[in-house]
Amino acid sequence: MDENLLARVRALRKQLNQYSYEYYVEDNPSVPDSEYDRLMQELLAIEAEHPELVTPDSPTQRVGGEPLKAFTKVTHDIPMLSLADVFNEQELLDFDRRVRQTVGDDVTYVCELKIDGLAVSLTYEKGRFVLGATRGDGTTGEDITNNLRTVRSLPLTLQEPADIEVRGEAYMPKKSFERLNRERQEKGEMLFANPRNAAAGSLRQLDPKITAARGLSVFLYSAGKFDREKVKTHFGLLEYIRSLGLPINPESRRCRSMQEVFDYIREYTEKRDSLPYGIDGIVIKVDSLAQQEQLGHTVKSPRWMIAYKFPAEEVVSTLEAIEVSVGRTGVVTPTAVLTPVVVAGTTVKRATLHNEDLIREKDLRIGDRVVIRKAGDIIPEVVNVLTKERTGREQAFAMPTHCPECGSALVRLEEEVALRCINPKCPAQIREGLIHFVSRNAMNIDGLGEKVVTQLFRKHLIHDVADLYHLNYEDLISMERMGDKSVRNLLGAIEQSRGNSLERLLFGLGIRYIGSKAARILAQAFKTMDQLSSASKDELLAVDEVGEKMADSLRTYFSKPEVVSLIEELKAAGLNMRYLGPDPRETVNSDSPFNGKTVVLTGKLEQMSRSEAKSEIEKRGGNVTGSVSAHTDIVVAGEAAGSKLKKAQDLQVEIWDEERFLNALNE
Repeated sequence: MDENLLARVRALRKQLNQYSYEYYVEDNPSVPDSEYDRLMQELLAIEAEHPELVTPDSPTQRVGGEPLKAFTKVTHDIPMLSLADVFNEQELLDFDRRVRQTVGDDVTYVCELKIDGLAVSLTYEKGRFVLGATRGDGTTGEDITNNLRTVRSLPLTLQEPADIEVRGEAYMPKKSFERLNRERQEKGEMLFANPRNAAAGSLRQLDPKITAARGLSVFLYSAGKFDREKVKTHFGLLEYIRSLGLPINPESRRCRSMQEVFDYIREYTEKRDSLPYGIDGIVIKVDSLAQQEQLGHTVKSPRWMIAYKFPAEEVVSTLEAIEVSVGRTGVVTPTAVLTPVVVAGTTVKRATLHNEDLIREKDLRIGDRVVIRKAGDIIPEVVNVLTKERTGREQAFAMPTHCPECGSALVRLEEEVALRCINPKCPAQIREGLIHFVSRNAMNIDGLGEKVVTQLFRKHLIHDVADLYHLNYEDLISMERMGDKSVRNLLGAIEQSRGNSLERLLFGLGIRYIGSKAARILAQAFKTMDQLSSASKDELLAVDEVGEKMADSLRTYFSKPEVVSLIEELKAAGLNMRYLGPDPRETVNSDSPFNGKTVVLTGKLEQMSRSEAKSEIEKRGGNVTGSVSAHTDIVVAGEAAGSKLKKAQDLQVEIWDEERFLNALNE
């Protein structure tokens, strides 16, 4: 290989990457577009003549490769948690109070704009971009590497050979959105409702060339895996990410008091519409990484950051009618039917009214002019009535006295505001129960959506969940919009669901008060359906997190003859009735020094990561918490242990060094 040619290729790539960074990240190009184009054409010509020189991180590889047949799944090593939301200053003050109660009063926050787009994860190995993924459910996302390669603000090679996984928001700038919708309108295609939907749809294109044409961009705001020796604060992490050549939002700001946080919120509430991209709030994060670790997180979200959501956009519409529907638990819910109106970027035709008391409280009447908004920018709701616009022709609404589906008398149970149909054979409840049974968090039968289930139910092909496992090809091929491939895929999904672990079946059965988490806890505790269904109330109450209501609900449910019959039908259909997941209790040694103890980890361990240490302690029956208190039994102190160690000394909590900790693990 000609060394001069190789050197020229490297120089061209370096120069083009620098120009791209100046143009797309710093918004400060140093050369005209014609110079960039000239160098790009030279590189393209060399690579065309010498294809062996083409590498995945070459600037020429951004145009998009061959279309994919499907996206593959990606498991996030560190979950991408969602954010808890607040909507006013008092809720922010409450957040600040909770933070200070845990870490003390020496707190600095970082405020960032909450970009309205799609959360993504980017992995670089030795400085080269190797994997891009969507957030998905936080644990599992989709591999969109080829699509993210087309985003020109993302470098394919970092400024240094770092191993890092960065996270951020892929978004569509307002100009790109306007151009895209203008082009779609000219082609007679359906318009995107808002830039967020357009960005999400663009990144989930199977053909990367389509993504490349959409003009997407990205702001990075955190990292999952990175060299924690390099930075000690979140603001420092942002600067480190920027130094690697990655785009961060320039509007981030350190705030040393809540007053500065409020000032930042007010400033960008006013600037919101003038920004070149959409934002839907402000994210407030504790700056110190040590304090972040001390605060920890809940199952769903970190305790060290919060999202302040802008007040919802409010518009006026007409209440044309109120419809009622029956859910799987028999609750009768009224829904407002509205004159279609655009709210926060999407067309709203319906809004929940929750219950009869709310209708009475707001004095809603058919024909009223009403104010509509989206709660949390997601769920449409009726805010209030414009009573001054009434004409006298509006009609009062009364909830039905009998179920609109089966005709049974509706009742209001003690301490409930909702009306409820208590007929167990009510078709609406059965249909909704079937829809719940096949849903993603329950039996997860792909292809059995609400419309298909409703069709099957109306054709009398299914009457309860056991009937799903007796469907055949002839039943399904007669359905609307069901071709040979769809039918075979659906039958395959039904067959696969027979092997689901017990907790999915428990949740799918729709037992009152038993959500997905409770179903998993019960499945872990009792192992089999037979043991759970025959458990006494005392045995149920002995399980952590199972209370009186849950125990009573389970005993009532499993005592019904129709439930006993259903379980037997499901067994006969070949459904698994055992818990198949890991059981932390199985690895607990009652003689372990960690069994039943509350442990706090602080400082850096040499032999293992913090998460590995936590896992080993929990396997041995211990409980790992994020802060030291009078209830802490052991503090494991690694190198550079800080305030937690001092607090443990003050409280005279037993302190172990890493050597003693490792010896205890090996006992």
